[in-house]
Amino acid sequence: MPPVTPPDHPTRDAGFGLYLHWPFCAAKCPYCDFNSHVRHGGVDQPRFLAAFEKEIAHAAALAPGRTVTSIFLGGGTPSLMAPETVAGLLDAVAGAWSIASDAEVTLEANPTSVEAGRFRGYRAAGVNRVSLGVQALNDPDLKRLGRLHSVEEALAAVRVAATHFERFSFDLIYARPEQTPQAWGQELREAIAHAAEHLSLYQLTIEPGTPFFGLAQTGRLVPPDDDVARALYDVTQEICSGAGLPAYEISNHAKPGAESRHNQLYWRYGEYAGIGPGAHGRLVWPEGRTGTLTEKAPEAWLARVERDGHGIVETEALSAEDQGDEFLMMGLRLAEGIDPARYAALKGRPLDAGRLAALVADGLVAQRDGRIAVTPRGAPVLNAVVAELAA
Repeated sequence: MPPVTPPDHPTRDAGFGLYLHWPFCAAKCPYCDFNSHVRHGGVDQPRFLAAFEKEIAHAAALAPGRTVTSIFLGGGTPSLMAPETVAGLLDAVAGAWSIASDAEVTLEANPTSVEAGRFRGYRAAGVNRVSLGVQALNDPDLKRLGRLHSVEEALAAVRVAATHFERFSFDLIYARPEQTPQAWGQELREAIAHAAEHLSLYQLTIEPGTPFFGLAQTGRLVPPDDDVARALYDVTQEICSGAGLPAYEISNHAKPGAESRHNQLYWRYGEYAGIGPGAHGRLVWPEGRTGTLTEKAPEAWLARVERDGHGIVETEALSAEDQGDEFLMMGLRLAEGIDPARYAALKGRPLDAGRLAALVADGLVAQRDGRIAVTPRGAPVLNAVVAELAA
């Protein structure tokens, strides 16, 4: 059979990735609104693996002829999977598409000692990068965040990761209740001392439907006010930049060349298949770019895949307007910004020159080397900048 040529698209060279969602956790964190679930009776991993294999084959039929440049196993807690399950997932991917020789394969992990002990097996399965959910280097705050590990366990897991993976990252949450810029600066310096190349630093957001939201509504949890939150953000930028890990995206910092390629694929508006319960995808079909969404509930997804061969419950053909707005929203998160010619190709019209000039005059946006990027001054008000340019 002749090779399949993927449909042309203005962002074709951004790559093709896979997001594999493992939705199970040992416990639900009180700040988390992700599609994650606790199953105290255990999870039938062979049965779920068989369903993932079916959905991977279906995704390959929807997006044939691609070369996979990145794979991200997210959750939930993928490090609850046995290494044999991870190996089965990656074997299924390799059987469905060509894999780039330098493909990035990332697995999210929680830094407990039991899960860290599985790292050797994950490496043998084909994982070449791990992202550790450390979240805090402060035991009282870890307890408040609902984390099951201690600082000592987290740092031990980081050391184990460093022995098995050339590339690893870990996450921290800041703007925690009662956190001061001074305390955060000290914690961040400690983190940088252990982070080889990459840190993801997220400001705590109180999401509706979470236990933290209920506590905040009753005044039992009080996050920092806007002025303190801004000071914490400024401390983050200053310390990371000074340590050689500048922000390449609003919440992600890395040494040059160590950026997360999978996340860059999202922000550069590349193509990706979402596989597993509640996974989103963006596929380029001959008729245009299309969004996909799978069934969220794990057992309902499992039954649907076993019956139909896939768990997709929604597809949406994205209009030119949708694509231009998504490209703008995602791309301006990056320090490198966007190519306005690609925006025009997606949207069907160029950016409004007057609005762009006004944002440049206000110091919120910069134009350089034919690209448009948000400035350090504009980054904290990114949503407002995007809204103005998209209007």
